[in-house]
Amino acid sequence: MSLISIALLSLAMSTDAFAAAVGKGTALQQPRWSEALRMGGIFGVIEAVTPVIGWALGLTLASYIKAWDHWIAFVLLSGLGLRMVYSGLKASSVQERERLSRHPFWLLVLTGFATSVDAMAVGVGLAFLKVDILPVAAAIGFTTFVAVTAGVMVGRALGAVAGRWAEICGGVLLTGIGVAILAEHLGAV
Repeated sequence: MSLISIALLSLAMSTDAFAAAVGKGTALQQPRWSEALRMGGIFGVIEAVTPVIGWALGLTLASYIKAWDHWIAFVLLSGLGLRMVYSGLKASSVQERERLSRHPFWLLVLTGFATSVDAMAVGVGLAFLKVDILPVAAAIGFTTFVAVTAGVMVGRALGAVAGRWAEICGGVLLTGIGVAILAEHLGAV
């Protein structure tokens, strides 16, 4: 793969993680750079590991992963998005002031996995092309790290302006990403 192809693939793989990070940033009470870097690291590592897993499974489970990746992403992203919408709708002005200062680790891992299912499917495809997966996975992970870190800080700005409505919008955005992934794959079938 050329450097341009790797860069474009990395950008494409990080866009849904960026959108999720914006949503997560809106739910936090003034996130600091340390929290943004923490979230970027979690998402980046997951996004780098999943194409390697997909690549390793490529020859044996390609049809199974390709058949179900969109459903897995849809269920996880929509579930997380609906949870954010519910949380935003039920928030009172008192709860708004008591927003999280940090997201729980396992919630970030689940969100990171949900946004990286497509990267696993890409890894499967790269196995058939006989691509050296390590540089590609490192590029995807680094790009996602930068995108998520920036996304959290963008979410911070949106959260300060829009309050609980930003969390609701972030949840709608996550759900929309899940629906778009599902529609794209079902339309391709």
